[in-house]
Amino acid sequence: MRRREFLAGAAGLALGSSFWQDALRARARAAASSYGALGAADANGLRLPPGFSSRVIARSNRPVPGTAYPWHIFPDGQATFPLPSGGWVLVSNSESVAPSGAGSSAIRFRRDGSIQSAYRILAGTNANCAGGGTPWGRWLSCEEHDFGHVWECDPLRAGQGAIRPALGTFNHEAVAVDAATGALYMTEDRPDGGLYRFTPDRPADLGSGLLEVGVDAGGGRLAFTPVPDPGAVFTPTRQQVPAMRRFNGGEGIWYDGGTVYFSTKGDNRVWSYDTSTGTLGTIYDKAAAPEAPLSGVDNLTVNPAGEVFVCEDGDDMQICVIDLGGTVAPFLQLTGEAAAGLPDRGNELAGVIFDPSHRRLYFSAQRAFGFGAVYEVRGPFRGAGGGAAALAAPQVAATHPGLGVRAPERVRLDTLMGRGLAVELRLGDAETVVAALRSDELGRVPGKRGSTARPHTVTLARVRRKGHETMTLHLRAGAAGARRLRGRRSTPARVTVVAHGRDGRTRVATRAVTIVR
Repeated sequence: MRRREFLAGAAGLALGSSFWQDALRARARAAASSYGALGAADANGLRLPPGFSSRVIARSNRPVPGTAYPWHIFPDGQATFPLPSGGWVLVSNSESVAPSGAGSSAIRFRRDGSIQSAYRILAGTNANCAGGGTPWGRWLSCEEHDFGHVWECDPLRAGQGAIRPALGTFNHEAVAVDAATGALYMTEDRPDGGLYRFTPDRPADLGSGLLEVGVDAGGGRLAFTPVPDPGAVFTPTRQQVPAMRRFNGGEGIWYDGGTVYFSTKGDNRVWSYDTSTGTLGTIYDKAAAPEAPLSGVDNLTVNPAGEVFVCEDGDDMQICVIDLGGTVAPFLQLTGEAAAGLPDRGNELAGVIFDPSHRRLYFSAQRAFGFGAVYEVRGPFRGAGGGAAALAAPQVAATHPGLGVRAPERVRLDTLMGRGLAVELRLGDAETVVAALRSDELGRVPGKRGSTARPHTVTLARVRRKGHETMTLHLRAGAAGARRLRGRRSTPARVTVVAHGRDGRTRVATRAVTIVR
C-alpha cells in the first residue's frame, strides 16, 4: 500500500478521484487550514499560521547573506539535497535569459541552518523555469521555451551542468522521477502541451532512453506512446502524436509513493496519475469549487503527511495546502511591497520545497522587490523529522549503444554557407538520422525591463538521411539563415542529431558550435 493511501485509509478515506472531488466540494470554503488561520503580516510581509516564522534567504541582485555571491534574478523552481554533515543545499532556477544570468544557483546550509556558501551550477541557458531533483542527487533544470532542453547539474559544487537532449526539445516546465522505476515525468507549459515520460536505457543515466507522451486510454486512464522526433528537427514535439492528451499549461509536478501529482494553470487543476494502473484524476478543480481560495496553480510539493502545497501565480499571492480530508486553504500569504512585483508583469510564488528534514519550507517570489527573493518558513509541519536519505538508482538493463557525434567548436560563416558544417556520426544500428543547426536570437526578443520573454530560436540548417554505422553530414545554411547572422562577429549555436534505431529506439545528441565571421 502506498504511503498516501495508507494515511488516507487510516482516516477511513478512499483516495480515488471521486473522493477528492466530493471532498473538495464539501470543504473548499474552509476559512483556515488545520494549521490555523493566517495571522498579521510579519516583518517580511508574510502572513503565517500560529507557531510559524520566516526569514529572507536571498534577494536578487544582492549578495546572499554571509557570502559574496549575488543572487540571480527571477528565482523560480527549487529543490533541496541532504549533505553528510547534516546540512543541506537549496538549488534555485532563474527564469530569465542567458545575458541576464539565467540558469541555476545553489545555497549551502550548515546543520544549524546558517548559510555557508552560495555558487552557480548552470549558466548560458534560457528561461530556466522549474525542474526537479533526482533520487541520485542531481538537479534537473528545465528551459521553458519551444526549443528548450533539460540540464542535469551537480548541486553540491560550482559547475556548468550537462544538457540532456534525449529528454526532448520542447517547452519544458518541471520534472519528477519515479523512484521505483527510474522513469521521468515532465510537464509542458503550453495551452496544448503534453505530459511526457522518459525511461532511461541505463540506471540514472539520462544520456539515452525512450521519450513518450501521454494519450487517452479510455476509462479515465492515460497511456504513453513514443515521440518520433525528440529533437523536434522537423515538427514541434507537441504536434508529432495527433492522439496526444492535451493539458492546458502544465506547471509543477511531484512523485509521491506511486502517484504523480501535477498542475495545469490554464484550467486551475491539480491532477493525480497512478503509475501502476494508469488512472488519471483530479484532486483539485477550481471550476468544481469556484469559491475555493486556490487560483493560478503553479509549482507544488507533497510532504510526508500527504499534504499537497500549491503555489499561486498571481491572484492573492498565497501558497495553499490540500490536506487528506480535502480541505483547500491558505497556508501562507505574501503581502506588501514584496508581493506587488513589477507593474507590467505582477508577481508569482514558485519553487515550493521542504528541506530534507521537512522542518523548513522554501519558496521563491519571482518578482518580489522587482527582481525576486527566496524565503524560508519554519514551524510545526506535519511529517517533519523523517529525513530524506538519498535513494539508490533504479536498476535498468543496459542494452542500447550510444550515439557518437563530432563537430568543430567553431565554423566560419562563409564555410557554413558553402560546403556546410561537417558533423561526423557514429550511429550503430540506426536506420535514419536527422540533424539541425539552431541559434537563439536573443537580441530580437521584445520585452520591457524585467521581462522574462523567451528566446526566438532559429533553425539555420537541417537534413535527413538514411543511417549508416559511420557517416558525415553537412549542415549548410541558406541565404535566409545567413542574413540573420550577418553583422555579428560570433553567434552561439547548437547541433542536434536524432538517430532512429532498428529496435524502435530514438537516440539524441547535441553539440555547441560558435559561428564566426
